[in-house]
Amino acid sequence: MQLLNLEGYTLTTHDKDFTRTLGQRIAKLRKEQGLTQTQLAELLDLSQQQVAHYEVARRRVPASLLSPIAKTLAVTVEELIDAKPKPRRRGPTPKLQQQLEKLSKLPKSRQRFVSEMLDTVLQQAGR
Repeated sequence: MQLLNLEGYTLTTHDKDFTRTLGQRIAKLRKEQGLTQTQLAELLDLSQQQVAHYEVARRRVPASLLSPIAKTLAVTVEELIDAKPKPRRRGPTPKLQQQLEKLSKLPKSRQRFVSEMLDTVLQQAGR
């Protein structure tokens, strides 16, 4: 059993593989959601560098971040740490969901304006 050192901890090869796979899965899910590392970092109150370190397995993802990362990437913690594909729920991406929440806080006149703009764009796209 080969031991590797990461962040001052001695890890087995299995632990290192898990850390690398988790980072790759975070990167893949982030891209599927249309998020940059910077956007994901902002949503998680982290720096872009931290996200980059997690994605390339330079740092281990703390257990306390698994749930927030999973929620932001629209998966369960189980799906985040387990490579087995599971049916994905349909719904808005986290970015779109945030935009909708911000929109709902605007005055009604601004909401109508945005709604009319969306209707126009969708009509044109449907041609």
